[in-house]
This record gives sequence, C-alpha cells and structure tokens, in this order.
Amino acid sequence: MGGYAESVRERVRAARAAVATAASADDAYALAVAQDELDDALRIAHNIGIDPDRGSGPGPQSGAPA
Repeated sequence: MGGYAESVRERVRAARAAVATAASADDAYALAVAQDELDDALRIAHNIGIDPDRGSGPGPQSGAPA
C-alpha cells in the first residue's frame, strides 16, 4: 500500500495548501471548496488507517521511538 498511501498523503498536502492559499486570499468560496477537499482526503486517510502526516516532514520515522 506504499504508493497508495503516499498518494493519499499528497492529496492531504495539496488540500492543506489550497486551504492556506484560499484563506490568505480571503476567498470564501475557494476556502469552502478547499476545506471540503481536505475533509474528504482526511476521511479517506483515517478510514483506511493512513497517517496523513507520516513522511511529510521532520518527525519520528518508522521504527523510531515516539
């Protein structure tokens, strides 16, 4: 599931970026659309047991103590 998990994580990252962009542009419609996409991406990740933040930056790596 490695490739699929990474594609779900990328979808979450892209949605978070879209939320930030829409918020900084003060675009209410774009923000609502981006937030819906983020909510959907996070729901999918959680439903299939993917940590959307794993591998997306500094932090504990697989096998490292938390």
